[in-house]
Amino acid sequence: MKIYVDLVLFLNFVFDFMLLLTVSILLKRKVKIYRLMLGAFFGSLSTLLLFFRMTSLTLFIIKIFISIGMIIIGFGFHDRVYFLKNILYLYTSSILLGGFLYLLNIEFSYKNEGLIFFHNGLSINFIILIIISPIILYIYIKQNRSLKYNYSHYHNVVIYLSDEKITCTGYLDTGNKIVDPYFNRSILFINKKFIKNINDFNIMVPYQTIGNHGIIKCICPKKVEIDGHNFQVLIGISEELIRIDGVDCILPNIIQEGIC
Repeated sequence: MKIYVDLVLFLNFVFDFMLLLTVSILLKRKVKIYRLMLGAFFGSLSTLLLFFRMTSLTLFIIKIFISIGMIIIGFGFHDRVYFLKNILYLYTSSILLGGFLYLLNIEFSYKNEGLIFFHNGLSINFIILIIISPIILYIYIKQNRSLKYNYSHYHNVVIYLSDEKITCTGYLDTGNKIVDPYFNRSILFINKKFIKNINDFNIMVPYQTIGNHGIIKCICPKKVEIDGHNFQVLIGISEELIRIDGVDCILPNIIQEGIC
């Protein structure tokens, strides 16, 4: 079997550069592109280890030191936490990309009859791998940023009513700016399923939004704690189920400064 060393080195350089670039984007590292390229070049030299006989354990240890070298060359060493975050995200991105490429290779290169898998003579062209890899990493970056943004808006909420205590998860909605004109309090919307006695919600608060208006049934609670901080708000009933993953109530915009 022929092995084109220059092609293998090039492929490894491209993949290592994409991984380092992914780490840089995810962690918002302000580094020069040429440093990432130098780190990727250093990482691609690990391909040359394939031409030396060594045990799997030895090869694994050497690869760890090479990955450490890639991180130090690409991002420098500021402190231990900075370094560990860089190396952790490098391994995570590498495992994700490698897993997807392995899955694609299995799907295209093998076929099965029942539980028996065998090679069908096909393989994924390296050009296709180069095209697919940045798409996979782009989706990973986008999803990672979306998760960071969404879950940074999640907060622990404890509501004390006259005869019960409600513990739930709240989502900070910066668009929730409804304020009761009489009590001058913002409104926290809670899922209807948490309410035992709707008749206690006897404060009617009018609201008007773009293309919509109506009346919100509210109650004045004894106390509301959001991440351990007390807030003076009214509790309003959400007539419809709150359609956010794992969220039981919607927090008003006005509390943003108090929990940041």
